[in-house]
Amino acid sequence: MAHIERELGTQLLRAARAFPAVVLTGPRRSGKTYLLRHVFPRASYHLLEDPDVIARVRADARGWLAELRTPAILDEVQHVPEILSYIRTLIDSAPSRRGRWLLTGSQDFSLMKGVSESMAGRAAVFTLLPFSYRETARWSLVRGGFPEVVLRPRSAADWFRSYIQTYLERDVRSLLQVRDLATFRRFLSLLASRNGQLLNKTDLAAPLGVSVPTITSWLAVLEITGHVLLVPPYFENLGKRLVKAPKLYWVDSGLLCALLGLASAAELERSPFIGPCFEGFIAAELVKNQLNAGKRPEIFHFRDQQGLEVDFVVPGPAGSLRLIEAKWTRTVTPDMARPPVRLAASMQPRQVECVVVARVGPTGPRAVAPGVRALSVEELLGSTGEI
Repeated sequence: MAHIERELGTQLLRAARAFPAVVLTGPRRSGKTYLLRHVFPRASYHLLEDPDVIARVRADARGWLAELRTPAILDEVQHVPEILSYIRTLIDSAPSRRGRWLLTGSQDFSLMKGVSESMAGRAAVFTLLPFSYRETARWSLVRGGFPEVVLRPRSAADWFRSYIQTYLERDVRSLLQVRDLATFRRFLSLLASRNGQLLNKTDLAAPLGVSVPTITSWLAVLEITGHVLLVPPYFENLGKRLVKAPKLYWVDSGLLCALLGLASAAELERSPFIGPCFEGFIAAELVKNQLNAGKRPEIFHFRDQQGLEVDFVVPGPAGSLRLIEAKWTRTVTPDMARPPVRLAASMQPRQVECVVVARVGPTGPRAVAPGVRALSVEELLGSTGEI
């Protein structure tokens, strides 16, 4: 399999020099295991999903850990989260030893509870999402960034079908004990059709015949396991009545297209979902770039009750802000710049940069309106992937 360098690798190496443990979370099949084994080739590897290994750990966790050669990669540690307490004891017995424990997990509920309770101050925690646009030129909007799809695009339809089925059977059923999987599948498709919209749980619950608390719990699983992104509203004292609902996006555009039944770039471009898909792609890429740099993701949307709406508000250094409008178009017009210009005017004297990003654009930025630049995807994200 061809190797594609992951931007997060540098951050993992740096953290392993500073912390006794490194925890890497993210969606299933996003490349966590491969990345750790590539970045730390001399580390021993142990899969905690193996029933025999689980039985040994639960029978004698101290003995099992004592036999390991460190540094050690413990893969899918959420299956035995109690082992974190024993690792904490080993860390505390030799606090100056760095990078000994390299942990991965997909189901963040049990894993992150254990990390917060047992590993506070002892572990650096990172999230790995599927390939970002600037990590590989093989990326495409209709296929997304899951490594196996990127490297074997001809098998994309079969892979996504299997992924959705496996995800339902393993993650959702184990975390929520979902009995009616048919209704949950309908929920996934309905949620795909709401990509890029304000989250309205009642609107989702009604056609499915389930309660709002059920929708809340299902959404929580999708969000915590890295499949959907809830972009919160931007709040500041601007003298406006603001819409307080988050906007919902699917993290991987390929998975979104699979749920919508869109199998090709031509089908996607003809569909009414192309605009929201592109907008969600920009949201996910902004978050990926922040996570891959070892930063906490910070991205917001803005909408007030008078109709002023800006797709994304991204905080920058020294209190600055970047206002971004995402448009699936080859032609950027001055009308597209009006929302960020109006919002920026109400934020003075804060430093605000206004950007309209389109699918393609001229070489180098150009002014589309006073104080507003038009950028292509490549100029915004810094890559040559396929849109």
